[in-house]
Amino acid sequence: MTQPKEDKTPRSHGRKSIRLSLKPRELMGEDEMLVRAWQAQVITLFPDAFPGVLGQSLTGKALKDGKWQLTPIPLRHFGEGKHRNVDDTPAGGGAGMVIRADVMGKAIEEARARSNAPIVYLSPRGKRFDQQMARDWAQLPGITMICGRFEGVDQRVLDHYGIAEVSLGDFVMTGGEIAAQAMLDATVRLLPGVLGNAESAVEESHSSGLLEHPQYTRPAEWQGHKIPDVLMSGHHGEIAKWRRAQSEALTKDRRPDMWAAFEALTDKE
Repeated sequence: MTQPKEDKTPRSHGRKSIRLSLKPRELMGEDEMLVRAWQAQVITLFPDAFPGVLGQSLTGKALKDGKWQLTPIPLRHFGEGKHRNVDDTPAGGGAGMVIRADVMGKAIEEARARSNAPIVYLSPRGKRFDQQMARDWAQLPGITMICGRFEGVDQRVLDHYGIAEVSLGDFVMTGGEIAAQAMLDATVRLLPGVLGNAESAVEESHSSGLLEHPQYTRPAEWQGHKIPDVLMSGHHGEIAKWRRAQSEALTKDRRPDMWAAFEALTDKE
């Protein structure tokens, strides 16, 4: 009996056709720009790091469905000489290496030819990324990210293109790739149609200036711990009051900086 041949017909996902594959990079578009998709470009020395976790769960489904597009731009392609060198020693001496302005400049020009989205450099000295920044980015046609490495990028290229610096937090990482994925995850989930329940983005931590209240689900009792009675009461007004009080208490205790900002905003209103 003849065995049926494997069906290799491309499967359609939104505006992009993707073949059955275990290769995550097939989720990304290097040559084809999708119409109306939110565009993310990442200038990086490690293009194979993408999409990484962004290819999973809701962001991965949205990527397949063409709601957004991820295009890595390999910095090594623009390197100098036989070995495609991208860095050199710091002017004035010092430890480490610095990414060259001429090499990064070529990569930036490539990115600008593909998209007019704003360009940001992921740097520990940049403005700290937060929920409001994610909301702002989600309103743009896309974003282009430069992933730093070594001691950073030649300042001249940042000055020449007027590139803003953004930090994931007050700590130093070996490169910007993980930070890029975190920031893209926070932004992409805010795009229309990505979250199954739009209210989730409204009620979660940071969206209202407060941390989110505690969450519970079945079973009603576990290891002697019960779900708070108010949540089982069916009284939506009381539940809303309880959740608000919990959010305020958590924020005041764990994030005094957020609480102070929230109080200042409330006083103005």
